[in-house]
Amino acid sequence: MDALDLARWQFGITTVYHFVFVPLTIGLSLLVAIMQTRAVFAKDAVRKDAWTRMTKFFGSMLIVNFGIGIATGIVQEFQFGMNWSEYARFVGDVFGAPLALEGLAAFFLESVFLGLWIFGWGRLPEKIHLLTIWAVALGSTLSAYFIIAANSFMQHPVGAVLNPETGRAELDPSQGSILAVLSNVTALAAFPHVVSGAWLVAGAFLTGVAAWHMVRHHNRARELGIDTEEGQEQHLAARDLYRPTVRFGVLAMVVAALVLVVSGDFQAQIMFKQQPMKMASAEALCETETGASFSILTVGGPDAFSTDCDGVTHLIEVPYITSFLATHTFDATLQGVDDLNAQYKEQFGATALDIHGNEVAVDYRPNLFVTYWSFRLMMGLAAFSGVLALWALWVTRGRGEAARTTGSKAFQWFAVLSIPMPFLANSAGWVFTEIGRQPWVVHPNPDDPVVRLMTMQGVSAHPGWMVLTSLVAFTLVYGVLAVLWFQMMRKAALQGVPLAQRDLETDELDTPTLSFDY
Repeated sequence: MDALDLARWQFGITTVYHFVFVPLTIGLSLLVAIMQTRAVFAKDAVRKDAWTRMTKFFGSMLIVNFGIGIATGIVQEFQFGMNWSEYARFVGDVFGAPLALEGLAAFFLESVFLGLWIFGWGRLPEKIHLLTIWAVALGSTLSAYFIIAANSFMQHPVGAVLNPETGRAELDPSQGSILAVLSNVTALAAFPHVVSGAWLVAGAFLTGVAAWHMVRHHNRARELGIDTEEGQEQHLAARDLYRPTVRFGVLAMVVAALVLVVSGDFQAQIMFKQQPMKMASAEALCETETGASFSILTVGGPDAFSTDCDGVTHLIEVPYITSFLATHTFDATLQGVDDLNAQYKEQFGATALDIHGNEVAVDYRPNLFVTYWSFRLMMGLAAFSGVLALWALWVTRGRGEAARTTGSKAFQWFAVLSIPMPFLANSAGWVFTEIGRQPWVVHPNPDDPVVRLMTMQGVSAHPGWMVLTSLVAFTLVYGVLAVLWFQMMRKAALQGVPLAQRDLETDELDTPTLSFDY
């Protein structure tokens, strides 16, 4: 493998690893803020106590996730200068603006108010303290928008012009400059899709953890006897503490799913116009078709992992659906991978100079196998959340004294199994987005294709061994961090919430002091 392949692997590995923490932070900060709001404005002591406990319980895991997310996120920006210096030189005057805004406006808002939230319990007025976690949620969401705006420029460059003297892309005041970059239609389409994906991650996480404890307390109450004092305590924990959290997590998943479907449909239509090669590869649409079918299962000829259209066979298809997804009409004509490849070779050239000045042949087709299956994994893995939501609603049906909990071990372990699925779906979506754009690191705008850069032209001129050394080092360090993160999150999740002790004479709650021990 040469330096280009190694640099792509390193950026891909570190980015996918970092993005494990990002959606949970974005989504969980919002859900924790809502839980604390419910606690602050609760009308009775029991509900106030329950939501306060759940706020601190999931807040402790938010802190762990946020901390490791910072450590891994810093590496991403340094890589632009280390392994992708030619890309940074070419597009830095544009790309650096949203990154600077992310650091100055969003990250500091998020981190400063998270500190105030952590150390402000019992020190700040209750409603002022509540505002701090809402500031954290706002900061994390703003951070996501600025990063998406930067990435969207790579997908669809706007607001910039190529300076022929320096060979660099620069912000163009005549196009609106930085405002054009921030209001890029690609960013406006991607933002709700990414954020709702984060809500799905957090909702599944919340539901999975709370469901595990609900089942545990339900079964413990049955073992002790529902009529005993300890058994009644376990029963109330299952019904009044964890059951509302399960249903709250389900509500978050439902809202997320609705936004995902609508934003995904809008984003798909935009991508069919801006990056038709990516979407044709996502459907293994090799030849131009009218009324194109949606592929359920497609395999490559003699090689099941075929990277191009050679021997591609569509085994299961739904007629006309791909044309409908692209244009909302069933008879639209969509260009195929091979036809687009020929068109791009004529438009942009069949050869190009790499970073070393060598003329090499160019193939404008992305890796078909990875693009096709990452697109399906993105959708398929998200389906686990749908099953979890329906199952959770069924086993927790009823209201008031008739509200149900369950002791089903099958439900308990399915809830736990469903926790990582939205994480994997999010990662698959980003793999599809980035691999499907190849061989471009800055994809040409169909309306003005002057600002563009190929991936092989954006890499640094390092020897392969140097990139390999850093790749191995990052992989080892990230492996250690992954173990630490998992152990800390597992410890916090299994610990659960200390149960309230009720004074039998006054019927008042004795709320144990909860602390953040990370």
